[in-house]
Amino acid sequence: MSASRFSDTVSATLTDDVLVVTIDNPPVNALSADVRAGLMTALDRAEKDNAVVAVILTGAGNTFIGGADIKEFGKPPVEPLLPQVIARIEDFSKPVVAAMNGATLGGGLEVALACHKRDAVPSAKIGLPEVKLGIVPGAGGTQRLPRLIGTAAAIELISNGRVVSASEANKLSIIDSLVENSLIAAAIAAAKSAADLPLRRTGKLPVPSDSEEAIDKAVAEALRKARGQHAPAEAVRLVRLAATTLLDEGLAEERRTFVALRDSEEAAALRHVFFAERAAGKVEGLEKVAPRKIETVGLVGTGLMGSGIAVAALNAGYRVVGIEQTREAADKGRERITGILDKAVQSGRLDTAGRDDRLSRLAVAADAQEFAQADLIIEAVFDDLTVKTELFQRLDGIVRADTILATNTSYLDPNIIAAATAHPERVVGLHFFSPANIMRLLEVVNCHKTAPDVLASALAFAKRLGKLPVVCGVTEGFIGNRIFSAYRREAEFMVEDGALPHEIDAALEAYGFPMGLFAVYDMAGLEIAWARRKRQAPTRDPAARYVVIADRLCEAGRFGQKAGRGWYSYPDGQRTVDPEVTALIEAARAEKGIAPKSFTADEIVTRLLKAMADEGEALLAEGIAARASDIDLVMINGYGFPPHKGGPMFAGGRR
Repeated sequence: MSASRFSDTVSATLTDDVLVVTIDNPPVNALSADVRAGLMTALDRAEKDNAVVAVILTGAGNTFIGGADIKEFGKPPVEPLLPQVIARIEDFSKPVVAAMNGATLGGGLEVALACHKRDAVPSAKIGLPEVKLGIVPGAGGTQRLPRLIGTAAAIELISNGRVVSASEANKLSIIDSLVENSLIAAAIAAAKSAADLPLRRTGKLPVPSDSEEAIDKAVAEALRKARGQHAPAEAVRLVRLAATTLLDEGLAEERRTFVALRDSEEAAALRHVFFAERAAGKVEGLEKVAPRKIETVGLVGTGLMGSGIAVAALNAGYRVVGIEQTREAADKGRERITGILDKAVQSGRLDTAGRDDRLSRLAVAADAQEFAQADLIIEAVFDDLTVKTELFQRLDGIVRADTILATNTSYLDPNIIAAATAHPERVVGLHFFSPANIMRLLEVVNCHKTAPDVLASALAFAKRLGKLPVVCGVTEGFIGNRIFSAYRREAEFMVEDGALPHEIDAALEAYGFPMGLFAVYDMAGLEIAWARRKRQAPTRDPAARYVVIADRLCEAGRFGQKAGRGWYSYPDGQRTVDPEVTALIEAARAEKGIAPKSFTADEIVTRLLKAMADEGEALLAEGIAARASDIDLVMINGYGFPPHKGGPMFAGGRR
């Protein structure tokens, strides 16, 4: 037998009596109905042909199998179902070896777990990330993985949806060997060597024994991180089940749980987020616009925000030039950036060679002339309109005409900044979230005169940084801060109307936020928002409702956690409800003659969701946001909105 085709996406060649079956379903070799049918046909052929002594499964390109086919989401299932294919592989009479040539995720790993041996290239990424879509593995992942690596390790991987390197997978015994070169040749040798030996069927293995202490610790950590999500807790239950039941019983319970979760509100929300991320970077009119080449990134300011941006750019392989006003400030900036990289080395996320490579691409100076060769310059200076416009005007005389200038302003109008420059078409907003080397969200602000290739360049830069770019138009606070302002304003109205800050925070945390709104204020510090309110006071509509409580807190020196007191007090660093704040709130209510009323947790959440959704609708009507799903992504990735609720626009439409 030479080359054979078993379906549109599955083909094979016979090499040295081994049938090498290749899945070719770009872009990620997803397990579509055609792939599943092709695999079954290939196994039929291998079973009947006496010339075939073993089978190898591999993928075309740089992916083994990336998981389920998202085009089938929400559609009736088409046979053969994945569990049927996997059972056929595991029960096959001849050796089946997985040659994992790249990403092996979700159903792809479930296929590999059913094979009798697993070889992988060092670059492969391996995991069961289903909980990130509100489901659990549905084709044996929760039952076979613990049989290879033990209960505690399987709980940690599956409940978090964590994707591991091939090296870690090898140490955990998920794979049998790492293959630096000639993966298929190594897999053929492994397959032939197994032909005369009893086949190692994963589902028949006993679960290795773990200490109860290790299992309890893994369970507690998984449930802590779940923050009310159902899928991680169900994953924990199913993994534990593997140690006490036969495979068939465990698989049946896994499938029942998978189907129930797949049809849940939580899964619908997380699917919404998944598709929203795929749509976010797409901008109408940019389909054929080529981005400019960016190799050197200039940064004005290397403080907290600037140093984070510098690290993100260095991590992405760019050369970075940071500029400060003095040599002393430049030295401190370099120390700050080096310190972030050193922490990454200490935590094991980076090795010393990686840190040294990044530092070799970093220069921090006190002379803006160093920007002469920069392709993109990002300012991360004090959020003052005069400071920023004068800076960009100075840069006009230093940088090339095709250099892109990006402002990192949070609230200022970038159109005004752009208009003050010689080339407003090259100005774009890049609103990073702090810490910029960690936070995934990046609002890309399309100014009135931003050239299409400049916007395309900003998006390409964001994606290379590993960020989630969301394009928005110009408005005060852009998408995130404008909605956050509406959300905060409504929370303060409720405090004035009768709710206490800790009651609002408790309702939000029960809903799934990692931290309540007033606790977040205290952590960030109250004085910056206070200064902004004072600047806005002369132009504020006197007829608009205004709550003075936050101002009174600041006047009393209650600036938040760093001051030991804000909306809460912090004796010994612990957040504590403070009777003084309650008294201050009651006094403010009395001044307005407000008779306080009580709110249930559901009423609090409903009112805050409505405030966010209403502001989101306004942003859509004004053309500031292109899609409701973009708003959801901003609030999830920048403001702690629980992803398993889908974002304020999604959630608001379902209550």
